[in-house]
Amino acid sequence: MNENKLLEIVTQYFEEKIFDNHKINSLKTHSKLKSYKINPIIVKYLSKILDDDFTPIGIAKALYYPRVLGTSINTSFGTRIQNMFVELKLAEGSLIKGMDIEFIDKIDNRKKWCQLKSGPNTINSEDVSPLLKKFATVANLARTNKIDLNNSDLILGVLYGEETQLSQHYRKINQTYPVIIGTDFWHRITGFPNFYDKLVVRLDKMIFSLDTDDFFKQGYMALSEEIESSDLFCFE
Repeated sequence: MNENKLLEIVTQYFEEKIFDNHKINSLKTHSKLKSYKINPIIVKYLSKILDDDFTPIGIAKALYYPRVLGTSINTSFGTRIQNMFVELKLAEGSLIKGMDIEFIDKIDNRKKWCQLKSGPNTINSEDVSPLLKKFATVANLARTNKIDLNNSDLILGVLYGEETQLSQHYRKINQTYPVIIGTDFWHRITGFPNFYDKLVVRLDKMIFSLDTDDFFKQGYMALSEEIESSDLFCFE
């Protein structure tokens, strides 16, 4: 498959599987009161700072905004991209516990066992030791089974960002196992040196031409109607 065709397919995947699904879930799930665990004290405060009052709309915004603008799409992002790599046969799902995908590195032509992360600041200090332990377990398993594998074949792939942006936690892992980020990672998995940069340009163009159908307002208005009729709140 040539680069332009792959760019087209990946861009379409982002639109349909990530952005369109986000809109659908926002209206189908996140606009329903039952999908939230509510702290009544905190939502009153958030309603006040969002709507300057304790109102159904204020409560709806306090619940809906963080879910739709942050948690829901960020949580699914990495999994969606992992599935995309497998569906497009750029990689295979890994059968080894702790690894997400396996693929042939298009730069050194060696097989890589990879755990995927979204961005350069998406792990915390407490994640470092478990990640190093997972990689060491895979390395030991490979040696036991006489698999041709060295530490550079076990990688942590970061989907976006630049090497200079990597947090100190990633840098600690990189001392033993390579952390491959952004342009370099997409080069290794697709075989095209500038694929990541070209993809960003295409995604920007696609995003700014999206028709949002005002789904965001639809969602929190539907949620506010449920809140207004709910026994959980008293607005008098």
